[in-house]
Amino acid sequence: MAYSQGIPLKKQFGQHFLRDTRIVHNMIFAVEIKPTTSIFEIGCGDGFLTKYILATPAARLKIFEIDPDWANYVQETYKDERMTMILDNFLDIDLKEQLTEHAPWTVLANLPYQVTFPILHRFQEYRHFLKEGVVMIQEEVAQKLVKTKGRGYGYPSLFFQHYFALKLLDKVPPTAFHPAPKVFSRLIYFKPHTNVIPIPDEEKFWKFIKHCFKQPRRTLKNNLMHTHYAVEKISDDVLGLRAQEMGMKDLLGIWERIRN
Repeated sequence: MAYSQGIPLKKQFGQHFLRDTRIVHNMIFAVEIKPTTSIFEIGCGDGFLTKYILATPAARLKIFEIDPDWANYVQETYKDERMTMILDNFLDIDLKEQLTEHAPWTVLANLPYQVTFPILHRFQEYRHFLKEGVVMIQEEVAQKLVKTKGRGYGYPSLFFQHYFALKLLDKVPPTAFHPAPKVFSRLIYFKPHTNVIPIPDEEKFWKFIKHCFKQPRRTLKNNLMHTHYAVEKISDDVLGLRAQEMGMKDLLGIWERIRN
């Protein structure tokens, strides 16, 4: 079992602690931090990133930590009246209650890989409380998020690009962590779009998109064949395409024709 500061690292929480100060500085420099800035961190671990956030002029830092051992350690080690520790699972907590006051918030976090997408979906749901952020995620996931066509392009690419401006930052080797993960990581910057194009029947549209990309190498016709959608309203030329060959505008056009 791996340890840090004499505390065992728990595999179920995906605890890989960053140890590269250059990466931390790049995370912080990628966002604007002023004396009025509100920051939150997800999973502080032993406080490696926390320490550098507290060295900025930020007005406040809220930390969501699921592990009581590390929550206690960071509170005892980095005593700062600007810091608030929330001992809870970020995926379960009432974020409206936590983020309404002092919004908008800036996010700086090294995300547990196994819950990256659930966390990103929470960012989308509560994006109106967010200003911008930089998170560390798995390299493969980061590449999918920024794809605009071809292999790896799919529902996550369309969904998150619709709501956020995304930018890849540093690629991070396993050696930057303790213990070292088996994969490369990537810093990714995000900022909520201020003017999001409205989608008719938005929730149903995203379910439709999942069907379109169900088997990415198959045509729309094959992916939609056994669904309830009125595919007869789509031309044969379009049905012969793969969703990976189509952009958001194309797919929205199809949705307008078949959703009724």
